[in-house]
Amino acid sequence: MEIKRYSDEELQEFKQLILSKLEKAREDMKVYTDAVSGEDGNDVSDTSPSFKVMEEGQAAASKEENSRLAGRLEKYIENLEAALVRIENKTYGVCRETGELIDKERLKSVPHATLSYEAKIGRKNK
Repeated sequence: MEIKRYSDEELQEFKQLILSKLEKAREDMKVYTDAVSGEDGNDVSDTSPSFKVMEEGQAAASKEENSRLAGRLEKYIENLEAALVRIENKTYGVCRETGELIDKERLKSVPHATLSYEAKIGRKNK
């Protein structure tokens, strides 16, 4: 029985795509963590007292949103890193449910995918 997998050349192409997405995601993460920690300089310390109360409320909501987005981004980064491990193991791009190759276009748009489109849709319909 032949084991299905992408060629080493194709895996290297996917690796480059993932590395570029990982770099961008890490840059974005720094922006979010700086915003949450207040290191971005956008706080209310230099605001007149009449606007300070409104801005502090907005700042708290904004920090909460940034924290939520940072959490999602952290999970995305972990998934991209796991995809790199699958590339090294030569199991990248193989659907974990069907064992078939995941379509290249799907992997280009969702490089950390572990399910083919068909398997993902099948899961939703269960």
